Amino acid sequence: MIDISVSNLVKEFEVGTKILDGLTFQVDTGERVGLLGPNGCGKTTLLRILTGAMDYDEGEVMIAPGKRMGLISQIPVYPEGYTVEDVLATAFEPLRKMEDELARLTREMASGTDPALMSRYDKLTTAYEAAGGYETDTRINKVCNGLSIPQAMREQLFESLSGGEKTRVNLARLILEDTDILLLDEPTNHLDLRATEWLEEYLGKFKGTVLTVSHDRYFLDQVVDRIIEIQEGRAEFYQGSYSFYAVEKERRYEEKLKQYEKEQAKIEQLEKAAEQMRVWAYSGMDKTFKRVKSMEKRIERMRVTDRPKKERKMEVRFGEREFRGDEVLTIKGLTKGFGGRTLFSGLGLEVAGGERIALIGDNGSGKTTLLKMILGEEAPDGGKVRMGPTVKVGYLPQYVHFDHPERSLVDTLIYAQDCTAQSARNRLAAFKFRGEDVFKPVSALSGGEQSRLRLCMLMDEKINLLVLDEPTNHLDIQSREWIEEAVEEYEGNLLFVSHDRYFIDRFASRIWLLENGQITDFRGTYQEFQAARARGAAGQAASDTVPAPAKAAEPERKKEKPKRPGGTKNLEKEVTAAERAVAKAEEAMDALSLQIEEASADYLKLQELYEQREALEAELQGLYDRWETLSAQLEEARG
Repeated sequence: MIDISVSNLVKEFEVGTKILDGLTFQVDTGERVGLLGPNGCGKTTLLRILTGAMDYDEGEVMIAPGKRMGLISQIPVYPEGYTVEDVLATAFEPLRKMEDELARLTREMASGTDPALMSRYDKLTTAYEAAGGYETDTRINKVCNGLSIPQAMREQLFESLSGGEKTRVNLARLILEDTDILLLDEPTNHLDLRATEWLEEYLGKFKGTVLTVSHDRYFLDQVVDRIIEIQEGRAEFYQGSYSFYAVEKERRYEEKLKQYEKEQAKIEQLEKAAEQMRVWAYSGMDKTFKRVKSMEKRIERMRVTDRPKKERKMEVRFGEREFRGDEVLTIKGLTKGFGGRTLFSGLGLEVAGGERIALIGDNGSGKTTLLKMILGEEAPDGGKVRMGPTVKVGYLPQYVHFDHPERSLVDTLIYAQDCTAQSARNRLAAFKFRGEDVFKPVSALSGGEQSRLRLCMLMDEKINLLVLDEPTNHLDIQSREWIEEAVEEYEGNLLFVSHDRYFIDRFASRIWLLENGQITDFRGTYQEFQAARARGAAGQAASDTVPAPAKAAEPERKKEKPKRPGGTKNLEKEVTAAERAVAKAEEAMDALSLQIEEASADYLKLQELYEQREALEAELQGLYDRWETLSAQLEEARG
């Protein structure tokens, strides 16, 4: 069944400039589709058209009848005085109407025993229970916990929240409404890693249709199974995740380029032949005129393939300063708090030359504050930060500020870099600011463009410690890749805060996880960090279930040649116990799989069962590992 159908859609904002030009696609029930394209290509416009918030000039848009649709980027206006709790409660308006009617029926039944009233009351009670009327508080708590909406925020006035907080609350409300079609416009922009992972898990269990605009490549890989890319107002289709799209897009480009070059070579060959025929024709060979005309028509028919377009890479490189010595940064006993709340205390860390560190953690954990203290912009309550004597820092903040936003881009560079107008224009061109754009005032730039301009200015500074705070937060995928190209070329020390897992995975060789006022310092990549945390969770689950003899034997296994009391008998007992533990866990997994099949229509119950299965899988893996270790030791002892 088709949930969304768009046919030959045309939308103009200026006469002669079509942002959507014959866009055609469909989305089937249950599909998860990613909508890609550079900023300004019409993605958000399309979402607004689908919801009816914006009209269009030509074409046809069809939404499956009876399907409820919700769009994340639209934040409704609520009555004055509405708290976050009130906003979340609007998701249950149909249930509230049921409650009102049930209360009215209760009052009417108190004065008599009308069978019709009692029948209506019974039917309404059944419908109310089936719709989850008695579970609304549980559902709200679960969604709020997942999206990091604490109780204190729930009591705040909705209008007092920041834009990002409003988006998060609106996402929670939309999830609670249980819509059939979810339209998501940059849903992870204001979420930390924990909340993003929760949303990915929720969407994995969501039974409806998802159409999402996102620049979060990791999120797209986790969530979508098809990509629609808007190019010059039309749709290109890719049947797979973002990673498939990235490879397939390059393959298609190379294929089109080969086809174009092949056609150009053939055209060149024919043109030479036609030119020779013209010479013969002028030499008196009249019959060749017809052949020349025929060949020219053939050449024109062959001119059907335009040279495929591909964005050039930014020709950029950080100006690096030579680093001498091993010490980059030393942190001792660092403590900081605000308003009676301690962000972190007693932090102790050392950074040596060449390290690339990702600082991660939940929103509000103190990551940006820690960066500012390292940069000397914020004073600690206790402890100290010491930079190495030859360290020169370059900093790209999360929210870029310019002292003179009224200046044009080219003037901003001239004043900041003390360079000529031509040199400023050349540098801006390397960062995709060309033509008349360089004469725009800085205040007219989007957040992403301002970040790009600041990065352009940063490139000329001689630095050996690059500090980035959410460098990809406001950027489209193409701009993210531009920044990544620049960072890839940079060979100095790197310290960055990011929720972009693609970026973290690409650049981090060390992870600082800031949570509960302390830092977990992990030396390794982000994938290795995740794997280690998963192993830790699995090991904890396994340790809760292993038999006592195994724990007692643990120190013995640390010896190079373990010798156990009683020969192989104790080992045999432990292997048998481990086998029983594995069998028991496998039985529990089978039973859980049956429960999941039976609860296929109840997404709340499914959510709980999936969580149980995830924990059981981790436990089972730990038990398998233990059984394999013991079995190998038994074989060695017998050998």
